[in-house]
Amino acid sequence: QVQLVESGGGLVQAGGSLRLSCAVSGRTFSMYGVGWFRQAPGQEREFVAAITWSGGLPSYADSVKGRFTISRDGAKNTVYLQMNSLKPEDTAVYYCTSRNSPSREYRYWGQGTQVTVSS
Repeated sequence: QVQLVESGGGLVQAGGSLRLSCAVSGRTFSMYGVGWFRQAPGQEREFVAAITWSGGLPSYADSVKGRFTISRDGAKNTVYLQMNSLKPEDTAVYYCTSRNSPSREYRYWGQGTQVTVSS
């Protein structure tokens, strides 16, 4: 199994920044990549960004491209999501997740961290 624990959420004004962290533990040797998803009230969960466990191939949703940056610290087994120029529509619970193959669904999920952007 893989365990993921998110942190770093909070309340920020529009235009501000936050950095989310996802601490990963367990069977990390079997992991292919880590992703960030978010879910706003009354909406479906949506993809935000992803990166391979080796730290390559970053990908982003169009809605966050140019504002968010995903990265990985191998020494700390932690994946970060740097969020700049935040907008009220970025308000959501942000989840970290992992998968073992690019062709497989994300399997393990963290508990989520709340991000609220005020206008």
